[in-house]
Amino acid sequence: MGNILSVSTAAPSRDAAIRMARLAISVGLAAGGQISGPVASVFWHAGEFGESEEWVVSFKTTAARYDELEAHLIEHHEWQNPEVTAVPIARASAAYVEWVERVTAK
Repeated sequence: MGNILSVSTAAPSRDAAIRMARLAISVGLAAGGQISGPVASVFWHAGEFGESEEWVVSFKTTAARYDELEAHLIEHHEWQNPEVTAVPIARASAAYVEWVERVTAK
């Protein structure tokens, strides 16, 4: 079951989040994605304390496609050092797993 990952990143606007999702999903790096926000973000960046509003994009992919998805998100992101994280999906329905694996297969 650990083959499926939920990969997330954040974007500075809803439009940017949708653009990232469309790009990654259209080339088969993720089976789907959800966008939520805005969320309040508080952080340290480049030695400065900051606060902003962000939109979170959560992708569903396989462990085999993670490296490509990560590289794609970093390459197409507006920010120089975007957060890209992944957590394994511990349990999911067999039909869901089959869908994610089928859609993201090379």
